[in-house]
Amino acid sequence: MATTALARGILSKSAIRLVSPSKYRAAFTPVLASAHLRFFSSYPSHEVVGMPSLSPTMESGSISSWNVSEGESFGAGDVLCEVETDKASMAFEAQDEGVVAKILASAGLDDIPCGHPIMVIVEEEDDVDAFKDFVPELPVDASAAPQPDVVVEAPQPVVQTPPPVAIVPAVAKVSGDRVVASPLAWSVAKEKGLDLSSIAMIGTGPGGRIIADDVKEYVPSAIPVVEVAMPAASVSVATVAAPPPVVGAGFTDYPLSPAALEIANQLTASKQTVPHYYLTVDVTLDNIIQLRETLNSAMKPKEGDAGISLNDLIVKGASHAMKACPTANASWMDTSVRVYDSVDINVIVGNGDALYSPVLRDVGSRGVKSISDEISSAVNSLEDGTTNESFNQVGTVTVMNLGMYGVKSCAPIIRQPQAVALAVGAAENRIVPNDDPDSEEIYKESVMLTATLSCDHRVVDGAVGAQWLNAFKNCMENPTQLLL
Repeated sequence: MATTALARGILSKSAIRLVSPSKYRAAFTPVLASAHLRFFSSYPSHEVVGMPSLSPTMESGSISSWNVSEGESFGAGDVLCEVETDKASMAFEAQDEGVVAKILASAGLDDIPCGHPIMVIVEEEDDVDAFKDFVPELPVDASAAPQPDVVVEAPQPVVQTPPPVAIVPAVAKVSGDRVVASPLAWSVAKEKGLDLSSIAMIGTGPGGRIIADDVKEYVPSAIPVVEVAMPAASVSVATVAAPPPVVGAGFTDYPLSPAALEIANQLTASKQTVPHYYLTVDVTLDNIIQLRETLNSAMKPKEGDAGISLNDLIVKGASHAMKACPTANASWMDTSVRVYDSVDINVIVGNGDALYSPVLRDVGSRGVKSISDEISSAVNSLEDGTTNESFNQVGTVTVMNLGMYGVKSCAPIIRQPQAVALAVGAAENRIVPNDDPDSEEIYKESVMLTATLSCDHRVVDGAVGAQWLNAFKNCMENPTQLLL
C-alpha cells in the first residue's frame, strides 16, 4: 500500500494523566515517536495511532482497558484507553473529536513497543466499515532484509555543496507535503477551500499541531519562504521585511519576518524540550560602579563616547563565572556533554523584529575595553542596518540586561545548544544592613540588582548552577577578580 505518513503527536500537555487511588491526577507531557500517522491511500482519510512514549526511558507498555469501542465517536478530552507501564497507569486522552474505526491492540496485551499501531481513527462514522479488515503496515528491519548484489565501481570525485536551509514560517509544516493537523482541522480546511500542505500556518496544538480553531481563524497572507546558505558552524538568516498587516473584522494581523519566526520556533522548541530551572541572587554594585568611574576617568573617552558601561562589566563578570565553573560552558549532545574551551557570549541588543544577539568570541581572555568596543560596534551596526554574520551565530552563554526597562528580574529561555542563560534587572538603590563595624548607622544605602540564571538540568545540576551564580556575585562585588 503506497502511503504518505506523517509522525504526529495527538495529545495536549494534559492529555496523559497519572492514575492513582487518589482523586488527583498529575499531568504528563507525552513523547511520541511516529505514534500518530495520517495515511492517504485507497482507504478513506484516516489516522493510525501508535502506542505513546510516556517517558524518555519507556520502550513499551500495555493497554489495561479500552474506554471506547469500534464505531464509537469521541470528543476532545475523552479518555480512549488506560496505558500501563512498569511505573504507573496513564489515561490516554484525545484532543480532537473523531470516530474509532478499528482497535488494533487488544486490552491485556503486554509489551507493545512505543509507536506500534494500537487503533485507527476516522472523521466520519460512514467510513468505519471500510476498515473491517484493515491491517497496518509495520516498519521492516533493514538489517533483516536481503541485500542485493552490489557492483563496486571506481569512485568518482564529488564536489559537495552544503544544501540550502529553508526557513519556513510555520512549525506545523515539516517538509514537502507533510503537515501535522487534526482530522477536524482537515475537514474545516476542506470546507474553506484551503490546502494545509501549501499554506503557512502556525499550529497552537502540541508540538505545533494545527487544530480546527487554527483553520477557522486563519487569514490568508503572503509570507515568503526564504532559502539561506549554511556557512560553517552557523546558519545565517537573511534579513527580509515582514509582509504588510492584514486587517480583519475587529482585529489586525501583523505577519512576522522569517528571521523573527525562526527565533520564535527555536525558543518554543527550547522551552518544550530543555528542562529549565532558575536561580536568583541579589548583587551589590557599589564597588564595580566605583571601578567603572575609575576606568572611564583614566581612559578619558571622547565626546559622544559613553566609555565602559555597567553592561560591559556584567558581560565580563559572566565570562569570569564561566571560567570558574567550566562545566557550565557546555552543550547537551544526547549521549554526551560537550565542554568548550572558549567562552563565547551572545549579548541581547535591539527589540522586536530588530532583536539580535551578536556573539562576542573568547570573552574570557579579553579586556573590558575590547568587550565594550565590540558591543558598541554591534549596536551601531544594528542602527545602521548593516548586521553581519556574528548576529546569527550561537555562543556558549547568553547575557540579557533588562535594566533599561526598569524590570527587576527575568527568567530567560535558554538558547540551544547552550546550557545556561543570564538575565539581570535594573540597578536600584536599596536600604540594606550596614556591614561597617566602625559606623554608628544600622542601615546603609547600596546600589543593587537582581541576577537570574536559567540552567539546563541535563548539563548543569543545582550545585553547579549555585556555584556559577556565586562566582558571578563575588566577581561583581569584588571586581579586582576581573584582573585574574
